[in-house]
Amino acid sequence: MIYEGEKPGTLSAIEREDVSNGRKVKLKGNGDFRSDECIRFLKEADIVVTNPPFSLFREYVAQLMAYEKKFVIIGNQNALTYKEIFPLIKDNKIRCGYISGSRTFLAPDDYPGNCFEKDGRKWVTMGNTCWFTNLDLAKSHEPLALTEEYNLHPEHYPKYDNYDAIEVPKVSLIPKDYFGVMGVPITFFDKYCSEQFEVVGASESEGVGFSNGLWNETSGISQPLVNGARTYKRLFIRRQRT
Repeated sequence: MIYEGEKPGTLSAIEREDVSNGRKVKLKGNGDFRSDECIRFLKEADIVVTNPPFSLFREYVAQLMAYEKKFVIIGNQNALTYKEIFPLIKDNKIRCGYISGSRTFLAPDDYPGNCFEKDGRKWVTMGNTCWFTNLDLAKSHEPLALTEEYNLHPEHYPKYDNYDAIEVPKVSLIPKDYFGVMGVPITFFDKYCSEQFEVVGASESEGVGFSNGLWNETSGISQPLVNGARTYKRLFIRRQRT
C-alpha cells in the first residue's frame, strides 16, 4: 500500500507497507504514482485502495485500467462526466461504491481551504465525493424502486429544448412507466443498476454528450436546457426492457 503525502495536490508518499512482514519500507523516490518505483509496487498489488489527487484522477484511473488492477478509490462525483471516465461508466467498467456524498477528511496543518478544528486537528468537508470501483458489488444488481408515473403527471417531466429526452429533477421521481431517454442528476450513479437502466450519455462531458437522441462522441451539446434555462450536470438514461 502506498501512503499519499500530506500536502494537497502533491505526490509525496514516502512509505510502503510490506504486508509480508507488517513493516513499512521507505521509498527511494517521492512516491509519484507514475514513477518506475511505484509502478513496480503497483504490479505486485492485488487491489488498490487509496485517495488519489483529484487533479490527476483521469491519469490515475488510466494507469489502473492499463495494468488491469482491481481498485476502490475516492474521487469527485463530477469525475463521472469526464470524457476519459464516462465511457468506463457507460460500459459498466467502473461503478459507484457504497458511500458517496458529503464526507469529512483529516487535513494537513497547512491546508489552504476552508477547514474546522476538532480535537486539535484540522478537518475539511467535501460535499460531492464518491467511491469508484471496478469490483462487482451486490448493490449494482439491486433495482431502484420506482413509484412515480409519467402518464399521471407528464407536466412534471418537461422535454429539453436541445435534447430528445425528458428532465427528471430528482432520482426519486424517475417514472416507472417511461422507456424513453431521461436526464437525471449525477447522484443517480449511486443507485445505478445496469440490469434496470442503460446509461446513454452525459452533459458537460468535455465534448462527449447526448445529442438529438443519439450518442455522439464529438459534438454532444454541453448543457441541457428547459425553457431556455440551464440545468445542472445530467446523466442520460433509458429503462431496460426485460
